[in-house]
Amino acid sequence: MISAFRNIFKIGELRSRILFTLALLIVYRLGTYVPTPGVDARELSDFFRTLTQDTGANLFGLMNMFSGGALSQCTIFALGIMPYISASIILQLLTAVVPTLERLAKEGETGRRKINQYTRYGTVLLCLFQAGMITRFLENPANFQGRVIIPNPGWGTRLLVMITITAGTVFIMWLGEQITENGIGNGISLIITAGIISRLPSAGYEVYERVRMGDMRPYAVAGMAILMALVIAAVVLVTEGQRRIPIQRPKQIRGRKIYSAQSTYIPLRVNQAGVIPIIFASSILLFPATIGGFVQAEWLRALMGMLTPGAALYILLEVILIIFFCYFYTAITFNPIDLAENMKKSGAFVPGIRPGRPTADFFERVMNRITLPGAIFLAAIAVTPSVIASYMNVSYTISQFFGGTGLLIIVGVMLDTMRQVESHLVMRHYEGFMRKGRVRGR
Repeated sequence: MISAFRNIFKIGELRSRILFTLALLIVYRLGTYVPTPGVDARELSDFFRTLTQDTGANLFGLMNMFSGGALSQCTIFALGIMPYISASIILQLLTAVVPTLERLAKEGETGRRKINQYTRYGTVLLCLFQAGMITRFLENPANFQGRVIIPNPGWGTRLLVMITITAGTVFIMWLGEQITENGIGNGISLIITAGIISRLPSAGYEVYERVRMGDMRPYAVAGMAILMALVIAAVVLVTEGQRRIPIQRPKQIRGRKIYSAQSTYIPLRVNQAGVIPIIFASSILLFPATIGGFVQAEWLRALMGMLTPGAALYILLEVILIIFFCYFYTAITFNPIDLAENMKKSGAFVPGIRPGRPTADFFERVMNRITLPGAIFLAAIAVTPSVIASYMNVSYTISQFFGGTGLLIIVGVMLDTMRQVESHLVMRHYEGFMRKGRVRGR
């Protein structure tokens, strides 16, 4: 690995791309500390700290994690990149049901650019809507236990906050696109990962304070480190897991060229849906718990308390929703009929399976089988932070790095970035990080 790191800085283009990516990530992190005009960031931060201690993980905590802590202080990057992610997911789902978008998706690069443009427009609309709702919410001191978050409420302050937060999200979107084009890795994913990792020092300091105060034993810290390593290894294993379907391509004659028969495979991923099911399930379940923190009726607070993270009902519903969204999102993004038709047109076939509809049924049956263990694993990873927070008596700031959305995003983005660095190294005959054998040649 040390040799691979040395090889990175021997390639001028790769070195420039990595330094460019780091520079833009630093710009993003600096922006998370720029306050929004008209908002008392200190009072809002104190309220978020109290809310997290009282109710544990909530919807605000999930949004605050994706924004890298910017939401808790209402900085110019308060919404982070989440509106862009939401718009992308909405457009991706609409592509499967709207014929116009489906035709655009099949037009190649031109269609992709149009869909990206629609995603940007949707991001701006979502930002304006969410910023307006947040501003209206911040103006009422009753929502913050009497704290005055916006000293001078009114349409002037409201428009100022909306425009500032929307401009911040658009700037983050631009940073992500610049990283993708001129840097290394997927820019949007790296920005989300940087926001999540930025909370790691706070978790480490909290562990240090608990050990210093005697609330946590050193052997417990060692056990937590071993558990984290095992969880990360399991996440890598399942993230990289795939079922390879062998296919045969017959001998073809095109013009004056003769293409010999080929044997290859189609990889079907075990975790086809990625981290999307956990985000959907967490957003749905954390919304009632978040509302319960603001209501005054005791019976309603007790009912909402049954859906707090760590409760038996919350864990059961989260597991069910994650498995459901895994199958739902896989059905939306994976079309076995189109895959079978494309194979039939090119002359490819699965050995032992007739082309056409039988091949599509075969792909659908295989995908349904391998989606189940992937969904169960996602559910287990999702509930791990809540279980650790309950049984090890640690805060959610620490337990979130043992599973859940944050860990899956970090591992997935790091693997994707390493693959891109690996491709640059191997292309220039250098040994990379994930070598399976020695690279021969000069």
